Amino acid sequence: MNKHDPLASVMTPVNVANGLPNAHYIDPDVFEAEKHAVLFRNWAGIGFEKDVPEPGDAMPVSFVGMPLLILRDRSGEVGVFQNTCRHRGMILVDKPGKIRGAIRCPYHSWCYDLDGTLKSTPHVGGPGQNRHDDIDMAALGLIPIRSYIWQGVVFANIDGTAPDFEVAHAHLLDRWREFDQPLHLGGDVSCFTLDVQTNWKLAVENYCESYHLPWVHPGLNSYSRLEDHYNIEEPGLYSGQGTLVYRQLKGDKGEVMPDFPDLSEKWNEGGEYVAIYPNVLLGVQRDHTFAIVLEPQGCEKTVEHIAIFYAVPPADTPDLDALRAKNATQWRGVFEEDVFVVEGMQKGRHGLHFDGGRFSPVMDGPTHNFHHWVASQMTAGR
Repeated sequence: MNKHDPLASVMTPVNVANGLPNAHYIDPDVFEAEKHAVLFRNWAGIGFEKDVPEPGDAMPVSFVGMPLLILRDRSGEVGVFQNTCRHRGMILVDKPGKIRGAIRCPYHSWCYDLDGTLKSTPHVGGPGQNRHDDIDMAALGLIPIRSYIWQGVVFANIDGTAPDFEVAHAHLLDRWREFDQPLHLGGDVSCFTLDVQTNWKLAVENYCESYHLPWVHPGLNSYSRLEDHYNIEEPGLYSGQGTLVYRQLKGDKGEVMPDFPDLSEKWNEGGEYVAIYPNVLLGVQRDHTFAIVLEPQGCEKTVEHIAIFYAVPPADTPDLDALRAKNATQWRGVFEEDVFVVEGMQKGRHGLHFDGGRFSPVMDGPTHNFHHWVASQMTAGR
């Protein structure tokens, strides 16, 4: 390893490592390099399955400038396509909605089926001539993007080079096998966004560790103390934290949300919170899960898209609407408590003499795990 490489010290053991250099948080050129080497090269979260609940539903997404379209076809399958007409590159769908017939380009009216097939090319051979021998319609369908749905999140591998999702994330899929069951969004109250003036990686780093709980989350720490948590570290795969004292939320009359069926005893009072690299933060508990998709909008701006899921549909338990609202309010409060921290670290990264910082060998393993992974991805992408 080149000792003059600024990433060399990042990829050393946690007790001697430095964190990622400032440029990885404030330099647009490094942000652009990370886009390709980290975000496009791996299985990044781009949205939620809930956003396209019925056949024909379409959700356009601009993921770090890449125009994508999440689409549920007539058979109910969700796919992702590049949201670009194959004719002259026009954006096809510019706002969420239902496609009732075909996806029609607003420029020259080329039309695509919900499975991406090119269906019509009006006047392509001249007025009234809708075919031309040199236009191979079978080869000009929408460009599919590899996608996979897990824990309610739509993941996409934009450059197409990652191992299959089941291979890349086999370890976590197995760890959380018990939660591989239907998830139900807890209604509109259970999805919200936070606009944060920070680099997306700082949101991952903060989520990974429990070290900050006593000072940033005093309410949470009052019953789920620092000593009740454990580190989760799987080098090169994911990292996070777990608690041994998850306390189920109760309503005014002692009511609780139904548990996910067939969970093992460890989940009676346990919960786990994991960052699945690069940009999705997940939490699982006995009676609900949540997912946070981090949308990088630049070096110093991130939108956090949050959704909370339950074991049963809200329509089946209307008596628990107030409890779901209380749960969403509680989690939103926790996530908002982190905003000043990640924004403060972002400001701190403009300190010319900051060297990436040092890690607590005991408490910061999950964060170092993420830094090491980012550095290795960037090194491999050179």
